[in-house]
Amino acid sequence: MTETCLNCDKPVTDVFCANCGQKTSVHRYSFKHFIEHDLIHGIWHVDNGILFTIKELFTRPGHSVREFINGKRVGYFSFVTLLILILAISHFLGEYAKVKLSDLMPENSKGAVNELQEFTKKYPKSMLLITIPFYSIFSFLWFRKSKLNLTEHFVLNSYKTIGESLIALSFLIITIFCTNVKVLTIIYSLISIITLAYAFWFYRQYFLAYGYSKKSLFIRSIGVVFSYIFLSILVGVIVAKMKFGK
Repeated sequence: MTETCLNCDKPVTDVFCANCGQKTSVHRYSFKHFIEHDLIHGIWHVDNGILFTIKELFTRPGHSVREFINGKRVGYFSFVTLLILILAISHFLGEYAKVKLSDLMPENSKGAVNELQEFTKKYPKSMLLITIPFYSIFSFLWFRKSKLNLTEHFVLNSYKTIGESLIALSFLIITIFCTNVKVLTIIYSLISIITLAYAFWFYRQYFLAYGYSKKSLFIRSIGVVFSYIFLSILVGVIVAKMKFGK
């Protein structure tokens, strides 16, 4: 009697289904199987899952995400799931942070920064839904020659945001153990520079394969980052004027 695939009901004669690729031998779910296979394999396996994805994002971010978008999907963790996971961890750790971001800012901007931090804490998914699309629009405009569609820009900027969020997470962890405002101000400045450098590195590496000259890559990569910064400052000024007056 010929076996059939449990996923697509097609006849199977090998270890994997020739039609959909699912493994022929599928174990029934049990707590032991979940812990040993799904959880440990999915999170800690260095050639697959979360650790593999993070490793790629910090060793060859642009190249790896370009390969992912071009079809090399096996091994990468879902960017949506990973973003949500990072948000959940950040929210949890934020409860233990002894210093707020507004504490590191000049007196005249403390109020606005505190409002933004509270909004981000209360609506983290909304912030991502605002940030990633705008970055996607800017990278779409600056790198039109690549012929990527807007959805592809959304995916690549989602992975970029994961890298930046992990860098920001390192600062959040530091605030749990350090309360010296002067020291934290210096660390925050360094983290901000590293985050900007990461974004530049990401764009430059990703679009290296699309025929841009080194000079053009540099200008366009910087252009995307500073376009978003300029927009953020502009929106911040408008909101501050509306909120606090002249």
